[in-house]
Amino acid sequence: MTIDEYIFSRPREVQDELFAVRNVLNNTLPYAEERMSWGMPTYWHIHNLIHFAASKRHIGIYPGAEAVVEFTSELDQKGYKHSKGAIRFPYGKIDLELIGRIAEWCGNNN
Repeated sequence: MTIDEYIFSRPREVQDELFAVRNVLNNTLPYAEERMSWGMPTYWHIHNLIHFAASKRHIGIYPGAEAVVEFTSELDQKGYKHSKGAIRFPYGKIDLELIGRIAEWCGNNN
């Protein structure tokens, strides 16, 4: 499955947000290869940098545990739920600027 196929297989009402996340990751990590890994769109450069996936009520961003720790106070301040290695952005409340900064951090620190 390609990333386009992954996105188009999701409900129409969330596809625009998935494409927006993909666009931010492409712009932030232009040297990274897009690939599917663990059933999720993944950005890879020497190793996996960051993944994203559509869930029923949110887009999950999977930057790894260290990135979540780095951004915990901002995530908490903005009310985004997170756990070890995962951040949940509810549909309609996707913070593309923050996702870009997280991706940049992943590219510089992994």
